[in-house]
Amino acid sequence: MAKNHGAQIKDDKLYEELRDDGMSKEKAARIANARARGDQPSKKGGEAPAYEDWTVDELQHRAREIGIEGRSKMDKDELIDALRNH
Repeated sequence: MAKNHGAQIKDDKLYEELRDDGMSKEKAARIANARARGDQPSKKGGEAPAYEDWTVDELQHRAREIGIEGRSKMDKDELIDALRNH
């Protein structure tokens, strides 16, 4: 049985599946809520390359844009994890 994530998440089971697949909290919530309304959003995002294909400088720049703290001390894997789970 799926955990109840509160009123803000309309489809807890789908939300948990998406999070288990590595999706960020925000994106998983958007998709789960859209599907609960009857919309059919895609799991796949835009045309940007996967974070694994980015350089550390590019990852740090993106982390700076969205306000991730401690980014200058993170290695590539930590940056990717922080970006996906911000």
